[in-house]
Amino acid sequence: MSNLGRAFDRGAGVLLAAVDGVAAGLLFLDRVVVSASVLSRYALNSPIEWSDDVARALMVASSFFGAAGAIARGENVGVSFFIERLRPAAQRAAAAAGGLAVALTAAAVALYALRLAVLTTGQTTGSGLPLEWGFYPMGAAGVCMALFSLHRLAGLRPRDLLAGVAIVVAAALFLFAWGLLVEEPNAALAMLGGFIVCLVGGMPIGFVLALSALLFVWVDGSLPGVIFAQQLARGIDNFVLLAIPFFILVGYVMEANGMSVRIIALLERLVGRVRGGLDVVMVLAMVVFSGISGSKMADVAAVGSVLIPAARRSRQDPGRAVALLAASAVMAETIPPCINLIILGFVASLSIGGLFMAGLVPAALMAAALVAVSVVRGRPTSRAEWDAVPRPALRDLWGGGAGAVGLLVIIFGGFRSGFATATEISAFAAIYALLAGGVAFRELGPRAAARCFMHAATRSGLVLFIVAAAQAMAFTLTIQQIPHALADAMIALSQGHGTWAFMLLSIGILVIMESVLEGAAALIIFGPLLVPVAGQLGIAPLHYGVVLVVAMGIGLFAPPLGLGLYGACLIGGVPVEATVRPMLAYLFLLLACLLVIAFVPALALWLPHAMGY
Repeated sequence: MSNLGRAFDRGAGVLLAAVDGVAAGLLFLDRVVVSASVLSRYALNSPIEWSDDVARALMVASSFFGAAGAIARGENVGVSFFIERLRPAAQRAAAAAGGLAVALTAAAVALYALRLAVLTTGQTTGSGLPLEWGFYPMGAAGVCMALFSLHRLAGLRPRDLLAGVAIVVAAALFLFAWGLLVEEPNAALAMLGGFIVCLVGGMPIGFVLALSALLFVWVDGSLPGVIFAQQLARGIDNFVLLAIPFFILVGYVMEANGMSVRIIALLERLVGRVRGGLDVVMVLAMVVFSGISGSKMADVAAVGSVLIPAARRSRQDPGRAVALLAASAVMAETIPPCINLIILGFVASLSIGGLFMAGLVPAALMAAALVAVSVVRGRPTSRAEWDAVPRPALRDLWGGGAGAVGLLVIIFGGFRSGFATATEISAFAAIYALLAGGVAFRELGPRAAARCFMHAATRSGLVLFIVAAAQAMAFTLTIQQIPHALADAMIALSQGHGTWAFMLLSIGILVIMESVLEGAAALIIFGPLLVPVAGQLGIAPLHYGVVLVVAMGIGLFAPPLGLGLYGACLIGGVPVEATVRPMLAYLFLLLACLLVIAFVPALALWLPHAMGY
């Protein structure tokens, strides 16, 4: 490597450390602001008027800097199913073109955000804070995104990079020629074409959505570019969404302070001796952990890293174990504090507390089905296998259990009492997890806590950048009257065939779309479109929301395209082919449960109604 290359790498490393520090510091300040606001409101009866505006601005800045850090580490996920079918040279060219497209999109984010900051100079928020404070950090983060993208491109072979440049230039020339030859080019067609090409080409999902929205703005010509930046910020500039980084922080702290390992060990001691005990432990462990980290892959990794090796030691089929792990992740989609329920509540204007309550019984139904299958198909644990299970100290086991109970009390007690919102509850849950690690378990020092904040900022940046990009794309869909047309079409279908047809079609849409869209993108796009239609047809929004989230989970792990299944196989160290047959069997079981949930509304509604939602 040349001296210039080494200097470039060192510079990128320094920039990444600075970006991580800024993202983690902003997240820490956000938690302080939210916690102080709650304490001031209840203890001093003196609400802090500017706290909401500051908390939202800090979240937007932290999210974009976190997303920049994710680019530097290559953590953004795209659909690789199609490009993996190409020849190696074509794969490398597609990767280079995708990297260039990411860099161009990031540069556009920076340009339009900084331009919007200049345009809003002198304007203030409702509490009197300068409005541009929310856009300058966003622009700076966009610059960092572009630089990290270029650094990753610099590591490619010159031949591959030139091929990628040729692809991007050809696409740009095509759009330019189209604009010259066609008097009024169809911006919607350009957006759709860009979405398909970028998705199939393996670009990260967030940037697929963002670039598709940009193509609409550029081809249409009537919208200023700052609208794009404004919609990105608007997509996550909401106090409710702060619950996402805070709950993600809780997940990382639980892992760092040893609570996660203690809880799994406790479950092993409690139910490990029953028939199919290890499988039962896997389902119950996912019940405990799922949803806290903000990423299904993080949930699967937390449980799978402990239990898949245990399955190998007990001579179980690792492919079936990974399939059950993935199925358990689907089952736990509606267990609070599921991030997708928070996102759906935000985009569809539903009660998050009501969604949390509505998801419990459906999750219990699916968990019971998976446990029953595990017991019926399992075998008794032998004495030798039981003795091989590690035996942590009893104090540690019950300490982990007590820690989990404490979190449940904070989360559900907070919602039931109405003491605080979802965001405020998540902030106190993070404080509790930090105190449990530093005081009770004594396994969380200042450095480990700082790493938790850094990882949480990066992970939440990944999630929230997708939310922001989906909002930008949803804005362009609204301009084209697509939500209205879709609502009319689905109402007409239901009038001819009944609400059951609407429900089945909704399930099909979410399963198919989520199998190709990573994260909550499908939910963000279709949730606001479908929930109002369901309400017009007499379907309770809380019930319908739970159905959508479970269907999304099935699509995420459905072969052959489901990204979640590929991630679970990587974590478990098994080929996808070894998991397909058992995974299909588990998905059939979960789909049957979903149909019961869809057509027996009382399963989802009786608990929220009993709790006053």
